[in-house]
Amino acid sequence: MRRDGNAGSPSPLVRGLLVVAALLAVTGGMARAQPAAPGPVDLELGKKLYRANCAGCHKWHGNGGGGYGGDALSLRHTTLDRDQIITTIGCGRPGTGMPYHLRDAYEGDEKKCYGLGQKDLSPGMVLAANAFLRQSEIGVIADYVLARVKGRGEPGYDDCLEFFGAGSRVCNIFKSPVEGGPAAPPPGK
Repeated sequence: MRRDGNAGSPSPLVRGLLVVAALLAVTGGMARAQPAAPGPVDLELGKKLYRANCAGCHKWHGNGGGGYGGDALSLRHTTLDRDQIITTIGCGRPGTGMPYHLRDAYEGDEKKCYGLGQKDLSPGMVLAANAFLRQSEIGVIADYVLARVKGRGEPGYDDCLEFFGAGSRVCNIFKSPVEGGPAAPPPGK
């Protein structure tokens, strides 16, 4: 019992407990999940996924060139933003050699890729990738491209080491003759 002369009013602690009890009653006692804050970009996983799914056409350096689907565009010079890169990886590019990596990209009635469904596409207009990816994996690849490829200029020795790791002989072609790389061809040859 309180001795401050306010025997009829509950203490602040009791009032707080009553508010919590009322909220639990209104929400059915269930906690509402909040969306998780985005975590740090996992560049190592992005590199691994890029190597397995993209480097065959876009090459390790992202400059593109010939691949199984034709001449891949340069990711170093792309103007696409993150959302556009995600859409392109997931949905491919109909009419080109860029395959789609989302398993159900053109299935069902949702038409989630460019507003097109399988019925809207002629045979062979869009290619399925050799391996499908989860949406989260596609996002990790996009983050890797934005952090390590897009806008980086021509690839060099440091870029090569970043991709293949220290000690990779693949990167020796980027070393200068002073660093033990190939000598420049003689003038006039």
